[in-house]
Amino acid sequence: MVILSKIYTRTGDGGKTRLSDNSVAPKTDLRVQAYGHVDEANATIGVVRAIGVSKAMDELLSLVQNELFDVGADLSNPLTSSPEWKPLRIEQASIDRLENWCDEYSEDLATLRSFILPGGTLAAAHLHVARTVTRRAERAAWSAREQFGTDEVSSDSDATGGINELAVTYLNRLSDLLFILSRAANLGSDEVLWVPGANRGENRDEDSED
Repeated sequence: MVILSKIYTRTGDGGKTRLSDNSVAPKTDLRVQAYGHVDEANATIGVVRAIGVSKAMDELLSLVQNELFDVGADLSNPLTSSPEWKPLRIEQASIDRLENWCDEYSEDLATLRSFILPGGTLAAAHLHVARTVTRRAERAAWSAREQFGTDEVSSDSDATGGINELAVTYLNRLSDLLFILSRAANLGSDEVLWVPGANRGENRDEDSED
């Protein structure tokens, strides 16, 4: 159980924070950056749900929001071979569920012939924002993985444990799902496709100035 009896603690005023294993890290630590972006993605999904989507999509996004807290907890907990308590880790089953949702929601979507300009309905536009924030979280997590690796260390070692790569994979699949959901949220509205070089040469508006 997590008990938050006081929100401000002043413990972070020196630019430091604690990871889930109680080790101290600077707030510029790549792991801290990664789970901070995950938190932002979660908040953006919350905006989508507040705007309103279908009941099925809302239930899906509710589960994703909960799992994003799991992802953050995972990224903030270095891999150890003999942890004092069993850590919360992302498992393959969660990634499989994202892939199944991708397949399910793709069934009714037209084949894309170009990239989509983000927009459409309000919910779809915010799903695009959530997608890009999730991609940023994934990039930060990969950077943390490059720095810390994926090795487990013993609890009495001075070395820093690595990153659970499944947590990073989860973010990759989630960004794919959010893109698909943005298209699903736009069903009934025309998608605006990217036209390469639309503002150059023969495609330029006749009234535009040189």
